[in-house]
Amino acid sequence: MTDMDDDALRTIGELARTTGLSVKTIRFWSDAGVLPPTDRTPAGYRLYGDEALARLGLVRTLRDLGIDIATIRRVLEREVTVAEVAAAHAGALDVQIRTMRLRRAVLRAAAERGSTPEEMELMHNLANLSEHERRRLIGEFIDGIFEGLDVGPELRDRMRAGMPGFPPDPTPEQVDAWVELAELVQDEEFRAALRRALAGRAGARDEGAPDPARQLDSAAAERCASLVRERVAEARAAGIEPDSPHARRYVDELAGAYAELAGRTDGPQFRSWLLRRLEGGHDPRFERYWQLIAVLDGRPAAPDASAATTWLAAALRAS
Repeated sequence: MTDMDDDALRTIGELARTTGLSVKTIRFWSDAGVLPPTDRTPAGYRLYGDEALARLGLVRTLRDLGIDIATIRRVLEREVTVAEVAAAHAGALDVQIRTMRLRRAVLRAAAERGSTPEEMELMHNLANLSEHERRRLIGEFIDGIFEGLDVGPELRDRMRAGMPGFPPDPTPEQVDAWVELAELVQDEEFRAALRRALAGRAGARDEGAPDPARQLDSAAAERCASLVRERVAEARAAGIEPDSPHARRYVDELAGAYAELAGRTDGPQFRSWLLRRLEGGHDPRFERYWQLIAVLDGRPAAPDASAATTWLAAALRAS
């Protein structure tokens, strides 16, 4: 032992009592080189001074933050700074937190929908796609449904602009929505139905009838859709059937609204085109697609308009 003051030195046992750490932990850290002894007794027992006590406090803090022993040793040897290590580990923790939140949302969604093991595995796999993989999945769907169709770039651009994001801390509802959307865009039957509807739009354009969605902004189109829902709900509440003479005033008002949206004049030719549009484009899954995107974006989904569309198409046909 050296001639330094014995009173300033502590054994591992004394250090353990001072700090509340176990002897085993302190010995392990000392063996790992992050807490070298200040001195030794003649019998070879390790002794630690005040500097070692301060170093032990730093080691304990870094270990509590999840930093490994090898990195702590580099910090103590001044190979890297605490700031650099903190930044790197904060980034790693961000990834872990996002992962844990996603797992929690998947488990909650699986619990709420009573999923089978196979369904939960599918949910887990789809939810864990990277942002690039998610965008590629939706992008390939959009490219596929438009391939070879002459419908102009506007609608394709609108769908691309509406490509959903996936929140970093999704709710179980958003996990459900993403899983349903991913399954929907891979459904060949849905893709075929959407292509038929798009082909119908292309045919209508060839007839010189503008596509309403391409004439005004989306707010104007939504006002028109809202009017349809409102007026049809009113007619149905009054017990008016689509083939009733009393339906005529609703048809006139709504056909006129669509004509204004399309920049055309209401009349037999326009109503014939409108009927083909409503019948050709009516599939609840189309509306569901946009509802799921709204959920993923954290926006309220538009009310279901399928019943209103069905009633208006029947009323147009009857008139």
